[in-house]
Order: sequence, then C-alpha cells, then structure tokens
Amino acid sequence: MVRDMVRESRFLAKDRGALFWLLLAFILSIISVAFGVAEVRDQKRTIAELVEEDRADRANALEGQEDWGGAAYYAFHLTYAPPSEFAFAALGQRDSSPWKHRIRMLALEGQIHEADTKNADFGLVGRFDFAFLAASVAPLLLILLLYDLRAAERTARRHDLLLATAGSSKRLWLPRALIRVMALFFLLLIPLWAASVMEGASLNVMIQASVVLLGALLIWWLIIELISRIDASSSVLLTALVGLWLALAIVIPALSKAAVETRQPLPNGGKILLLQRETVNDAWDMPKEATMTAFLEDHPEWHGHATIEQPFEWKWYYAFQQLGDMKAAPLVDQYRSARLARDHEAGVFAFLSPTSFVERSFEKLAGTDAASMIAYEESVRHFHAQLRAFHYPKLFKDEPFDRDLLGGLPAYDPS
Repeated sequence: MVRDMVRESRFLAKDRGALFWLLLAFILSIISVAFGVAEVRDQKRTIAELVEEDRADRANALEGQEDWGGAAYYAFHLTYAPPSEFAFAALGQRDSSPWKHRIRMLALEGQIHEADTKNADFGLVGRFDFAFLAASVAPLLLILLLYDLRAAERTARRHDLLLATAGSSKRLWLPRALIRVMALFFLLLIPLWAASVMEGASLNVMIQASVVLLGALLIWWLIIELISRIDASSSVLLTALVGLWLALAIVIPALSKAAVETRQPLPNGGKILLLQRETVNDAWDMPKEATMTAFLEDHPEWHGHATIEQPFEWKWYYAFQQLGDMKAAPLVDQYRSARLARDHEAGVFAFLSPTSFVERSFEKLAGTDAASMIAYEESVRHFHAQLRAFHYPKLFKDEPFDRDLLGGLPAYDPS
C-alpha cells in the first residue's frame, strides 16, 4: 500500500489539472479564513470601542440627574454577544441577527426587535467563510479531482492494461483517489488550523471541525466513486456529478427551507414592536389606576407603594412601559418558539444534504447558530430584569436620590 501511495503521489505531481484544483483549494481556504478573521477582529474592535463609549456616555448622562426616574431614563446600557474564538470559520447568524444593543429601562421588546445588523445584504447572500467553502465549494473541487480517474484511462485505452499491471482495481483506484482526497483535506485544513491557533480556538473545537470536514469529503468521495463506475465518457460523468451536486447543495436546502417556513410560520418581529408601542402610547390616555392595577397583577410586591397622586410620576411611567412588554409577551414567546422549531426542523432536513449538515455543524462549533442568537436575546432580557430590580425599589418606595448608589448599577455580563 505504501508503494502504491508513493507511485500515485508521483503521478499526481505530474497532473497539472489536479495540481491546479488543489492549489485553488489552498488559496480559497486562505481567503476564507482571512475574511473571517478580519470580520471577527473588526467586531471585537467595535465592541471594545462601544464599551468605552457606553461607559463614558452613561457617566455623562447620570451626572446631571436629580431623581431615580431621570437616571433610569437617560442611562443607556450596552449589551453584546462577543464572537467566539472559532467564529471566523462560520459567521452564520451574526450577519442576519443583531448581536449588540443599547438598551434603557423603557419597554424592552421594541428595543430588541429593532434590527441592528451591520449589512443586511450579507444576511441574504452570505459571506465567503470557511463553512461555505467546506460545505459547498470543497465537494465541487473534489468532483473535479476525481470524476475522470477511470473515464480518462478508458478513453486513452489504458484501463485494462493498468488493471493487469496493478493486479486489482483496489490497488489502482483506491490509492489514486485517496491521495487526492487527503491532499485536498490537508490543503483546506492548514489555513483553518493556523487561524484557529492565532484566534485561540480550543483544540477540541479544532478537532471536531476537522472531523466534520473529513466526513464531508469522504461522503462526497463515496458518491463520486459510485457514479464514476458507470461506463460513460468523462463529460457525461462530470455532468451527472455536477447535477447531483446542484441537487444536494442547492435544490434540497432550498426546498427544505421552504418546507420548514411553511410548516413553522414565524410572527413578524415588526408586529411585536408595533404592539408594544401601541400599548405604551395608549397608556398615556388611560386612567392611571387602570395602569397600576394591571401592573400589580404581575408585581404584587409593590401593592402598598403604587398610589399615584401627581399628574406624572416615574413609577407610573415605568409601570406602563413594562405593561408594553407584558402585552407583547405572548407574541414574543410565539416568535421565539417558532424560531427554535424552525431551527430544529432545519437540523432534521440537514441530514438530506451534506452541504446543510456541514454548515450547521460549523455554525454550532462557532457559536453563530440560531440557538446562540436566541440565547443572546434571552441574556438581554435577563439584564433588563436586573435593571428593573435595581430601580423599582427606589422608584416605588420614593427613596431619596443618592448619586453614589448609581455605582451599584448592574453591568452586562456577556458570559
């Protein structure tokens, strides 16, 4: 077997067509990880700048306040989902879902559902990251490397002679295909591992990503091997394999996406925003007692501190702000559940397409999948609850304003 591999390595070194596709694979791998690393570093740099600006802006806003309500109203708080160390390989949902917000103590859902993506176009066409390269481009390169191994020899009328010389088809075709598959695998993997080391990705994640890539190449090798055994010309085999690639890489994922969206209708995030704002705006014209009664149903702990005696009181203002969130809560739950259901069904359909499976696997390893983005939104809600827990006692108990206590404001923890 070793001698066969050496022989096929020498043969590969003389095959200019194969060398071209392997070199192209290496260059594309470098480009994909370079784009990913540049984007992730830009996001990290943006977060670092925003953290400093947010701290300075909040300190400036709180400097001139004289009551708890004003301090809560004017103070913005940055929340963000930092990219993982492996996010460069699969940017995933970070292009289509917000990963940073500046929130206040006002009604929260409207703030969450205001889009804050950097470039919405990328959410439609996707980025050229390593996940896309491994899922969609690598199989096509493998087809170009392997499709005519047998057909070319049949055309040149050397097929039977080679078989007689080698002794068996396994000794001939297995080493020849294996050396090309492994060459493609390592040329794709080297830039990924280099970038992973630079970005501090864990060894476990790097190994899992390598296994996913290798598994995908082996599956496509098996498909190519089965098709290439057909006694047909190289052009016919190439057409058949490219057609199969189009079906597995494009048609099936598109049909699966349409089926999932039909089975799991998703409420419009704009409806959540509109419902919340309508509730908040309508509260200005409602009797204050009605607002406070509705608020106390969910917050009975403030029952003895909810009397409104002035035309405007901050506790009444924040009460109807939260009523906006409470009114939108059923739609928010439906929206979140539908997204999770879509993601689950998409994962099931991904087993029909190696392309979808590889992309989803890389996104999960990178923490850029739909579940990770939903988890970020939940962390924002949790932080908003911490802000309310800090301000409500001071607002409802009419505690004297003490600027020194503002040092105890909750700080967002992205972990």
